[in-house]
Amino acid sequence: MKRLLPSPLLSVCLFVLWLLLSRSVSAGHLILAAVLAVLVPLLTGGLRPLAVRIRRPGTVLRLGLRVMADTIESNLAVVRFLVFPSRRRHPSGFVHIPLELRDPNALAVLAMIVCITPGTAWAEISLDRSILLLHVLEMDDPQAIAARVKERYERPLMEIFE
Repeated sequence: MKRLLPSPLLSVCLFVLWLLLSRSVSAGHLILAAVLAVLVPLLTGGLRPLAVRIRRPGTVLRLGLRVMADTIESNLAVVRFLVFPSRRRHPSGFVHIPLELRDPNALAVLAMIVCITPGTAWAEISLDRSILLLHVLEMDDPQAIAARVKERYERPLMEIFE
């Protein structure tokens, strides 16, 4: 069974996501969702650096809710910036964030979080994975931004993955 479904949680998520996106539970969509749920994890298995082991599921939920709230807040800030460019408070810039996080899966999740949050973009990570270079649309206090990323995202990811 493990050979056919190397990542059962991913397979279930893909199956459900396909049905939600297609907004149909017809026989054709059920078959296509099942095929995708089996094939995608099999074909992408080599892309995952390590097997994922989630240590604190409750922290996953809290982090997900925090990311949703932060994304909404950032969307509103970017809309404000686009609609009222004269009200721009601070210039954009880069922030160096020292990282304690070492798990490759956790780093991948951190990259996704900062990239889906409007106004921030993952620019670079050092070769030893100890420093993240983050681009911020409006940067007032680099130390506060670094502390926020570490507290809101890095610390929970360490609890989940390490």
